[in-house]
Amino acid sequence: MFGTHLWRLVAYRLIKVLGNALKLLGYGFHAVFPGKRFTLPASSGPLLPARARARVPRVLWQTNFTDRVTLPVYLNYLCNRLMSPCHAYRLMTDEAAADFVAANFPAEIVASYKRLRIGAARADFWRVLILQKFGGVYMDIDAHSVWPLGWVVPRDSREFFVLSRAGRVTNYWMASCPDNPTLARMIQRIVANVDAGSIASVYDLTGPGMMATLFEPGELPAAPFRWVCDQGNFTNEYFQYRDRPAGKWTRQQEHMPLLSDPEEKA
Repeated sequence: MFGTHLWRLVAYRLIKVLGNALKLLGYGFHAVFPGKRFTLPASSGPLLPARARARVPRVLWQTNFTDRVTLPVYLNYLCNRLMSPCHAYRLMTDEAAADFVAANFPAEIVASYKRLRIGAARADFWRVLILQKFGGVYMDIDAHSVWPLGWVVPRDSREFFVLSRAGRVTNYWMASCPDNPTLARMIQRIVANVDAGSIASVYDLTGPGMMATLFEPGELPAAPFRWVCDQGNFTNEYFQYRDRPAGKWTRQQEHMPLLSDPEEKA
């Protein structure tokens, strides 16, 4: 066990150094080619066949406001593909995510989803819904694996989560089988938060703050981020939002309400 953890820590450090070096190169690349973008695939199959079945489907899910991304974001994607060779890959843009929710969930959930005005809040809700419907692993667009994905999630586990730097379970990386009671609780809490309309932060409305109110420490199977997945090494806000003037959700929520009026939600 100690040896495995040591190798995971080494892998975490090496990928962190590599990611930050490539991120620096990204500034030079986009200074020379400011309009150049790379296309993330909506769907691609596994690079290698899996040797054994697993309770959590081998699919890596991501979402982004666009599939046309800067070089650092694309390199982050390539890192994840190399670290998950036995997983299929699926990406949904904002439009595709909205269509998926509308086509697969009851009116109450669709209405709550539509009331969310900030893209990050909708992405928070979508990731729970997509895993509840199909299962798999969700990962933020700026996150990257630090250990092969097929070795992280126990094959007989119905769910697995990552612990943040603060040691609390978070939602930028989640693994689950379909029809999971844990995800059902999260969906119910998000709908309740939207209906209450009293929460002033995306973080608490649909994100990790919501999870902190729902689950006790140690209640969910999880591992530290250094052994599973980290964020912000290959890319950053500058590269992620070059084509979105409104910027990151932390800025958006300072200037606009989180929710539309209840009568608009249908």
